[in-house]
Amino acid sequence: MEYGILSLAIPLLTIILAIITKDVIISLFGGIFVGELVLTGYHPGSAFFATFDGIIALFSEGWITKTLIFVLLVGSIIKILEESGAVERFVNYLSKKATRIDSPRGAMFLAYFIGVIIFIESSITSMVAGTVAKPLCDKNGVSREKLAYICDSTSAPVCSLIPLNGWGALLLGLILAAIEGNVIEGDAVSLLVASIPFNFYAIFTLIIVLVVIFFDADIGPMRSAKAIAYLQESERHPGQSSLWQMLLPLVVMVLSAPAILYITGKGDIFKGSGSTSVYYAVIITLIFMYLYYIPARIMKHKAYFHSLYRGIGDMIPVMIIMLLALFIGKVIQDLGTAGYLAHILQGNIPVVILPLLIFLVSAITAFSTGTSWGTFSIMMPIALSLGAMMHLDLPLVIAAVISGGIFGDHASPISDTTIISSMAAGCDHIEHVRTQIPYAIIGGVLAAVAFLIAGWLTL
Repeated sequence: MEYGILSLAIPLLTIILAIITKDVIISLFGGIFVGELVLTGYHPGSAFFATFDGIIALFSEGWITKTLIFVLLVGSIIKILEESGAVERFVNYLSKKATRIDSPRGAMFLAYFIGVIIFIESSITSMVAGTVAKPLCDKNGVSREKLAYICDSTSAPVCSLIPLNGWGALLLGLILAAIEGNVIEGDAVSLLVASIPFNFYAIFTLIIVLVVIFFDADIGPMRSAKAIAYLQESERHPGQSSLWQMLLPLVVMVLSAPAILYITGKGDIFKGSGSTSVYYAVIITLIFMYLYYIPARIMKHKAYFHSLYRGIGDMIPVMIIMLLALFIGKVIQDLGTAGYLAHILQGNIPVVILPLLIFLVSAITAFSTGTSWGTFSIMMPIALSLGAMMHLDLPLVIAAVISGGIFGDHASPISDTTIISSMAAGCDHIEHVRTQIPYAIIGGVLAAVAFLIAGWLTL
């Protein structure tokens, strides 16, 4: 509240800079520095030190450090899969054994199918879908931007609709906190399950992706997205086609995540640590790949570690972007962006439009901060308190926060899930944002109409 309109102006400045300059790192640095300039009373020297000290301070948070290492090691997994020839042999296998998949539509449906069935963690969903489908998309002339859109638009929506994962753990914790604080009444699990049919943005987005794939519907900047030529390297990686050299490591990674969630939650997957689960999942996967590839002579010891280090190097720019995205989220929190948005909402607002307003404010918050989880943490307590006071349907209120958070996150150039999806698909981050926004807006408009109707029907 103290900084007023500046709490909104600074995140918007960062987003505008990212779109104009197409340099997300410089834009994030600029937004962080201007934010710290405001927080330190407009002293440039203090803002300079606060910016770089703040970056170091982020590593004191265990979950942040684990997430950043996860990003680096994901790069290693991708590089090892590529340089071992596992990806190429997988494509050869599909080309010979599954001719229906070896087509533009089949490649996109493969990414969609993986995105839907892997609902353990959104980052792993995007990574697996992008890694598996990328060579087939290249081979069949599907642009990396469209693949990134499919990865991004299935990962978070599916994880929110099937919350047997870290998403469910976070949301249940927020709802339970409101129950224990006597803000609302009821059972947290029942309320979350009841909110699923009202999660309109996630539902509409999954439908829109299907329509885009089936009709090859390119709108806006997606029309100018060009496919990358597929370079087959059979001479470099001799050997028969193989399904398992690529799939087994990915299966190990996907299964490791819920197992670690179960362990860290001491028998309750909903209480497990999402950052710890993905961190150990990639470590376990790398160990498995070494024990599988070296004895099987798929790779030599030296080549394995050379690829591992190269993969880490490839991900350093992505890690910097994610680090700065997390930092600017903290700066925005210190500026009181959420409190200012809540203050704007105060007044005589018709009850029928409150679910719509909660959806829109959650979307603006996620767009400005670049984080759906951060938006849930900020907006869920506010929305549940407002819903209880105004006698709103609580599952509808919960769904409005979730849908708004995912919508804003999808449209934001500083979103961590957007960064991971562009990384997994191997396309430029800003180009992914530009090409995805029109589809996100369509889903957002449909969801907004649905929340307005639902608000009226549940009165």
